[in-house]
Amino acid sequence: MEERKLPVGIQSFDQIVQDKYIFVDKTEYIYKLVHTGKPYFLSRPRRFGKSLLLSTMKAYWEGKKDLFRGLTIERLEQDDPKAWQTHPVLYFDFNGNDYQGKGSLESALNAQLLSWEEQFHTLTEAKISLGDRFKRVLRAAAEQTGKGCVVLVDEYDKPLLETMGNRELVEHNKSVFKGFFSALKSEDAYIRFIFITGVTKFSKVSIFSDLNQLRDISMSMDYAEICGITEQEMHDAFMPEIDALAEEQDMSRSECLKKLKKEYDGYHFHQKGEGVYNPYSLLCAFADREFDAYWFETGTPTFLVERLKKLQFDPRRFTNNSIFATKSELKDYRDDNPDIIPLLYQTGYLTISEYDAKKSAYTLGFPNEEVEYGFLKSLFPVYAGNVGATSGNDILTLVKYTEEGEVEGLRRVFTALFAGIPYTTTEDPFEHDFQSVFYITFTLLGQYVECEQHTYTGRIDCVLKTNRFIYIFEFKRDDSADAALKQIEDMHYADPYTADSRKLYKIGVSFSSETRQMTEWKVE
Repeated sequence: MEERKLPVGIQSFDQIVQDKYIFVDKTEYIYKLVHTGKPYFLSRPRRFGKSLLLSTMKAYWEGKKDLFRGLTIERLEQDDPKAWQTHPVLYFDFNGNDYQGKGSLESALNAQLLSWEEQFHTLTEAKISLGDRFKRVLRAAAEQTGKGCVVLVDEYDKPLLETMGNRELVEHNKSVFKGFFSALKSEDAYIRFIFITGVTKFSKVSIFSDLNQLRDISMSMDYAEICGITEQEMHDAFMPEIDALAEEQDMSRSECLKKLKKEYDGYHFHQKGEGVYNPYSLLCAFADREFDAYWFETGTPTFLVERLKKLQFDPRRFTNNSIFATKSELKDYRDDNPDIIPLLYQTGYLTISEYDAKKSAYTLGFPNEEVEYGFLKSLFPVYAGNVGATSGNDILTLVKYTEEGEVEGLRRVFTALFAGIPYTTTEDPFEHDFQSVFYITFTLLGQYVECEQHTYTGRIDCVLKTNRFIYIFEFKRDDSADAALKQIEDMHYADPYTADSRKLYKIGVSFSSETRQMTEWKVE
């Protein structure tokens, strides 16, 4: 039996087909796109299959019919005499370059133009702008081939996202885009099809304002599953890999499927759209036969977590159904907008969890556990200071002490965590900083042990459960640890566990708003 090949990191449709990698057939969407419109934009998170989608489109427009044998689009096109005609394809890929320096975007565009100018014989000695050179290429390509040009733009926003910390450079790159992509409007007569992808849609970038008929399908029901892998697609294409993963992890198939769903499923790009799995994480899990935070480990932009902290964003909002947005807010991101929610949605850290039709409003939340725990881990050092693995103040150290009943070890870590909170001058630093650290700490603990937490203004009750121990925490602000223990008694927090054979600890903790330190820790 021939070994099944997983296309981890492979974004070339030609290579996938020729080298016989497993391919999830999305070509019905390409058929619908090329037969119903002209300029399109699609926003999806990084590593979500956008580059492979464009590579497949490129092969279609180049007339490579043999590559599509047996795929849905071959059947759909079988009666169309105009299908599979070769068009000139101008493919922009902004993935491979570094845009940190001024002029790097122009260099990337110049390099791409040079190859097309040589191909279509439009090289000139005259000093003309990048935009005018692009116009010449479009005209020459269409006139020489007799077919309209196909323009495919992959990750257009990388030069903008990569330079978010440099306002001057972001504005400069926007200006470069304005001059260059204005050709898409003025040379419309020479263009057959346009498809642009990115992580975000910057609302004030002229690539969008100049293309008046541009159709943004990012939140369209018809294309909600164009990227990502649906439940049915996973079952149809990867059942041998699912079984191999289950065997390696000593799970039943049903247990493995539940775990895959918790870790990697849950992205919704329309309120009625089917949830999709993160394709990169899914393929990596099948390849390694392990569960890990594959997508998250490819990198979280530093500016995201730093901006959340700067905005005094309450991380408890992530899981208490209190993040709302309208469709217009989610589709168009303005980099000068203090609201970071649209960016968190477009980059894949939040997704649609509920929809209120009367208000036309979405409720957003984490799509799955990979994103939830990964994102909170990236926030942890920003909110709690020194929490690295070498510090002994990390979550895994807390888990070890929790599992072993070492309450003195727990006390040391909690003392260090809250002592390490960076100082901020806010009206009530306790309310934001301390509550944020509480929330992040106990949510991350919940990845490894059973954790129930209920958040109120000014205090958090938390119950941690391991195989041998139960811990009931009560935290007090500017009050005694004895008062915290009394509340555990008075509110009968321990009553549900009276018949439990595990050893139970009641822990009262007090903090001082003035000193910003943990002042008392008492255990019963």
